[in-house]
Amino acid sequence: MNGHRTRQACWTAAVLAGLLLAGGCRGKKYENPITQDTQQPDKILFDKAVKDIEKGRYEVARLTLNTLMNTYDASEFLPKAKLAIADSWMREGGSHALAQAEAEYKDFILFYPTLEESAEAQMKVCDIHYRQMEKPDRDSTHALRAEEECRQVLTQFPNSRFAPMAAQKLREIQEVLSEGEFRVGAFYHQKGSLSAASNRLQALTDHYPLYSSADQALWRLGDSYLRMGPRFRQKGIAAFQRIVREYPLSPLVEQAKTKLTEMEAEIPEPDPVAYARMKYELENAKKKSLLARMWGPFSKSPDTSRAAKSGQPAMERMRPTIPPNVLAVTGGQGGVTDVTISTETPASSTALDTLPDARQGAQRSGAAAGTQSGTNGGGQPSAGSARQDGKDSKKGKTATKAKPNGKEKK
Repeated sequence: MNGHRTRQACWTAAVLAGLLLAGGCRGKKYENPITQDTQQPDKILFDKAVKDIEKGRYEVARLTLNTLMNTYDASEFLPKAKLAIADSWMREGGSHALAQAEAEYKDFILFYPTLEESAEAQMKVCDIHYRQMEKPDRDSTHALRAEEECRQVLTQFPNSRFAPMAAQKLREIQEVLSEGEFRVGAFYHQKGSLSAASNRLQALTDHYPLYSSADQALWRLGDSYLRMGPRFRQKGIAAFQRIVREYPLSPLVEQAKTKLTEMEAEIPEPDPVAYARMKYELENAKKKSLLARMWGPFSKSPDTSRAAKSGQPAMERMRPTIPPNVLAVTGGQGGVTDVTISTETPASSTALDTLPDARQGAQRSGAAAGTQSGTNGGGQPSAGSARQDGKDSKKGKTATKAKPNGKEKK
């Protein structure tokens, strides 16, 4: 009997426990039936697209990534998918594909400016134009765009891991731009166009001091100034002094010192910072391989082996300058070189109400001129009125002749 009651009590307790558990399960969060070992659908799509990109199926990869972005708009792989679309365009190559890649990278930076991948996207935009950069004597469009985009990496993402890489690419790009400016300046110097040569070489040496042939540019600059006359003698001395001070390991230092001695000018001391930089450049100079020397004349890509590997690159674009002889004619730096516009507010807010209106004065003058049709502005008869008066006087004379003694002649 006691055993029967015990079993009944246990059964009742079990039933009550089951009811309690059933009631408690209603408020419990639904468990995801997908186990941890099974990948999520968006991850499956992303991995498939990556495999397609690696195998060169770029169009298929972009369709898969667009499906991921349109279906799973809250996925953690959304930024990676958008970046992968841009990477697929860049891997595909070609002018059209590279333009599409640049647009996709720019969109990624716009939508995700705080992600670390934004610096990578900006760096790849720089690479797009860097790869299309041509030799110094050819079109410089991509070189200028590459300079702008690489500079953007340093200004917008200065603490990213791509900043040192962007700085080195910027030095190489500016080496190509400097070489183009130097060739133009050297051509003018050789042909005797000294004003044009000094204009080009002065802007080059001031804006791109890291140029590998800056000492040669300064030598031609100083020679151009000296040949332009005594008025530019001091500028020529300054150019030779810069060779001694800023490029102490240059082979032109001794010749520059000789020139300064002949002109009885001061010979400056070498800058220790410039000396250390030039020493580092000489010790880490990159030599071209035999294949690169043989293929160089047939390649459209520029040679950047002589580019600087240290120093701060120029962070502004080089602006056109005015030739020195033009400044000398207009009075040098004291001449009028800029035109400025200034707006002044009236002293009183009621000036428009109190001051006379010039248009009303012109209207009154026109009305007065209309009433006085017989006189001009100086009080003299006008040409038309004079002709009319002449006709009237002639008629008067005729009438006088026609009426002698008060009788009309018929």
